[in-house]
Amino acid sequence: MVAHKPSSVDQLVELIATASAEGTKLELRGGGSKAPIGADREAQIVDMRGFSGVVDYDPPELVLTVRAGTPLADVQKLVESQDQMLAFEPFDHGPLLGKPTGQATIGGVVAAGVAGSGRLTAGSARDHLLGFTAVSGRAERFVGGGKVVKNVTGYDLPKLVAASWGRLIAVTELTLKVLPRPRVTSTMAIEGLGHHQAQAAMAVAMGSAAEVGATAHLPAFDGRPALTLFRIQGFSPSVAARCAALPGIVGAHGRAMALPEDEAAAHWIAVRDVAPLASAATLWRINLPPTGGPRLVDRLAPLGACWLFDWAGGLVWLGFDGAPALVRLAAETEGGHAMLMRSPDGIRNSVPMQHPRAPGVAALEARVRRAFDPAGVFETGRFLDMPDAH
Repeated sequence: MVAHKPSSVDQLVELIATASAEGTKLELRGGGSKAPIGADREAQIVDMRGFSGVVDYDPPELVLTVRAGTPLADVQKLVESQDQMLAFEPFDHGPLLGKPTGQATIGGVVAAGVAGSGRLTAGSARDHLLGFTAVSGRAERFVGGGKVVKNVTGYDLPKLVAASWGRLIAVTELTLKVLPRPRVTSTMAIEGLGHHQAQAAMAVAMGSAAEVGATAHLPAFDGRPALTLFRIQGFSPSVAARCAALPGIVGAHGRAMALPEDEAAAHWIAVRDVAPLASAATLWRINLPPTGGPRLVDRLAPLGACWLFDWAGGLVWLGFDGAPALVRLAAETEGGHAMLMRSPDGIRNSVPMQHPRAPGVAALEARVRRAFDPAGVFETGRFLDMPDAH
């Protein structure tokens, strides 16, 4: 497999122009932590880690500009040194996909739209991406968005680029909004709830004056009882008051208790890394309205599925080795969609990674891709799309 590692925009422009002229396919890749997602493909790899390093960081203005190939861990370490954070909580997919940790890049997590447990209250990657510089499939360099928090000039291209999975442009530089880290973070939990009870408790908590920042539910695993988690963060007096109020708010569903800090951290890591489903050969990521999660589990758990809830039940991680069509039907029935994250080669190379779009949406997406990449340079076959006219 041919690999390129451009380190300047001029080199990247020349590479894309040559690929367009010769009909070559290019796969944009950072550290490769998410490379196992999607079908096998024959494409030349463009290693974007040549675009690495901090361009500008202004902590008082809460704005960070960084090159796309910079390791995520380095970015997180930098902002933490200023008591700040990437509020959408991006994380490394290595543990999910049998890859080493520490390989994820900031460009890769934004391109995949990665967001952690605080997604419901803090927003997603696209909500924190202010601007970017990039090269399109036309081999044209351009800028989208800006380097300030308020920017209303032109089209909101950052919203389009986040979660585009490298199918539109090769991003070389990102400007992100950062936020102060919470002074105090506490986690409370209810033990032993079933999935219906857990979702009801999470819904009550999220809708309450306790201002819960994140909720998740871990089913019983590894000898531990099921745990429904509630994360509360902010200034110390406020956190203490809200933690004192939460047991009364969720009391109809179970007894909420405070967890020691180290124990709570371990549970949130288990949610992030989907630890209870580590042995599942086939792993699905299902987004749906939170009330649909328990009904989806009712459908698939009797068939052998294992699961956990994040985002107050709006994100279901599902381990299921049965027919993929059953998962996609269950997700659609509950108003959601299912992404195939991990599976044996036979499934990965025959089942599209992304949930099939409605015909009108699929046609619109194809037109957008052709606008940025008319020659299909970035169309590697990874997504098992139907071919469209160039």
